[in-house]
Amino acid sequence: MTIDDIWAEHVVCLFWGTNVDDSTIKNTRIRDTWADGLNFTNGSSGNHVANVETRTTGDDSFALFPAIDNHNEQETGNVFEDLTSLLTWRAAGLAVYGGGGNTFRNIHIADTLVYSGITIGTLQFGGIPALGFESTPQTKFENISLVRDGGHFWGQQTFPALWLFSGEFPFRGLRISDVDIVDPTYSGIMFQTKYTGGQPLNPITDTVLTNVSISGARKSGDEFDAKSGFGIWVNEQPEAGQGPAVGSVTFNGLDLHDNYQDIKNTTTTFTINRN
Repeated sequence: MTIDDIWAEHVVCLFWGTNVDDSTIKNTRIRDTWADGLNFTNGSSGNHVANVETRTTGDDSFALFPAIDNHNEQETGNVFEDLTSLLTWRAAGLAVYGGGGNTFRNIHIADTLVYSGITIGTLQFGGIPALGFESTPQTKFENISLVRDGGHFWGQQTFPALWLFSGEFPFRGLRISDVDIVDPTYSGIMFQTKYTGGQPLNPITDTVLTNVSISGARKSGDEFDAKSGFGIWVNEQPEAGQGPAVGSVTFNGLDLHDNYQDIKNTTTTFTINRN
C-alpha cells in the first residue's frame, strides 16, 4: 500500500495501522486532527514514512506502539524520516513505545503545547498489553531537532523536549545521535521510571546518546518553576506515589550551555556516564 500526496484536515487521524506491513506514506500534510497524525501498532513492520509534515495534531503526530491486543507480534524494520511536527496540542511530536530495528531520522519538532517533543517510553495504555524495546536489533534516532518543546500535563507533571520513560515493559537497545535541543519549555532531557506498589517496574538500560547539544533550558517563572531550567533532569519524584529514575545512560559528546542548571541528578538509583 502507498499513500502519497495527501492533505488531511479536521479528522481524527490520517492513518491508524494495525498489523500493516511493507507500506509507504509519503509527501503528505496533516492539520488539526483530534488524535494522532500517524500511528502504527500491533506488529506493523517494514513500513516507510517519509516527507510528512503535521501541524496541531491532538495526540502524537507520529507514533509506533507495539500493542498486542489484536496481533501478538513485535514491530521491526520501520523507517520514519524527513518529518516535521509543529504545534502539537496534545501528546508528543514523535512517540516510540517499543519495537526493534526501527529508525527515526531527519526529524524537526517545534512548539509542543503540553507534552514532550519526543517520547521514548515503554508504557501501557488503558490496560492494553504491549511489547517493550528489543536488545537487538537496536532502535535508532538520528539527526533530531527539538525547538521550544515540552509542557505540563496530567496534573503537576512537567515534560521535557526529550522524555525517556521506563514503564511496564523493557527499556533497552536505544541509540540516539546528533540531537539539537534548543529553548525547551522546562527541561531538555528527562529520565523517568514508573513505580507500582513502591517498586520500580523496569530500569533504563543499554541506552547511548551521541553528539547531543542542549541549550536555553531556563527557569519557567510559572507555578512549575521548581521543575524547570535543567538541561538534563533525572527525575527524583515525578508524581505522588512514584519514585526516582532507575538505571543508567551513556553520553558521548555532550554539549550543555546557556542552561539554568546543566544536569540535575540527586538520585542514587540512576547513573549518567559522560565521555
